Amino acid sequence: MVKFYSKEYTYDYAFPAVSLAYFLRYPNPYSRHVASTDTISRHFDPDTQRLTTVRLHLKRSRLPPAVVKLLPKSMMADRAGSDGSTQSFILEKSVVDARQGWMECESRNLDWENVLSVFERHSYRRAEPIAMDPTTTANSTTTTTAGGTDGLNSGATTNAVAGVTGFETPAEQTHVAVSVTLKSRIGEQLRKKRQRWGEQASASSVMGGGGEESAAAAATALGKPQPQPQQQQQGWFSSWGSGAVRSAIESISLQRTEKSQPKAQKGMSVVLSRLRSGGIQEVLEGMRRDREVEI
Repeated sequence: MVKFYSKEYTYDYAFPAVSLAYFLRYPNPYSRHVASTDTISRHFDPDTQRLTTVRLHLKRSRLPPAVVKLLPKSMMADRAGSDGSTQSFILEKSVVDARQGWMECESRNLDWENVLSVFERHSYRRAEPIAMDPTTTANSTTTTTAGGTDGLNSGATTNAVAGVTGFETPAEQTHVAVSVTLKSRIGEQLRKKRQRWGEQASASSVMGGGGEESAAAAATALGKPQPQPQQQQQGWFSSWGSGAVRSAIESISLQRTEKSQPKAQKGMSVVLSRLRSGGIQEVLEGMRRDREVEI
């Protein structure tokens, strides 16, 4: 089963500032695990006023202990340290439409795809100004959203209507919609091998050995009873390899995503604050400081 995460929020910053901060967001205090970022290609279409950029990020992290237990030792030996430390490349593609005020960004992992594929999408839109009804009595309304109180257009939007004819509009905002899709490939590989080789294919052959240990770990992760010796046969383990192990990996990864996405939002807010206080120079200085801090 595919796991899905989604969230929407608003930055109290104009779209040009938010789109610029997106390209300057690594590193920041909340993403020091990003070791490097390289631009693969960039193209600007003068007719549509759209900028298309492809970048490659190198990220270092540690696999959750629960996931490490699910993976065969033969797989971990070549791709992760003894403490579960790994590195992976993330391919990112973004399209910015400066004229219409929107940006679409997609990213996916290039490593560990046989274990888990992560598809992340961010949609940025210039928020429509909220008009105030002139018939409203004198009042003051304050709304605080993502970005804090130090935004380029002030972190809080204050609307005041005091017998003024017409509509008052707040400072510009940018709406963000985030979606993350998590899909384990272990089950798919098992099904493909079964189609090719018949029922003799097992999760052990797909994952490189260590199948019984992975099945037992999956049972623990899902809160199910441990397999009995007579159950640890091909039929039982095949079902675990294509079902429980996959589900456990997706569930654990979803929990991690739910913790990491709010940090990503905070990281963008930090970059936006730096832009406001000192422009590009302050952002670059902040990057230097963040790189000096060890993970």
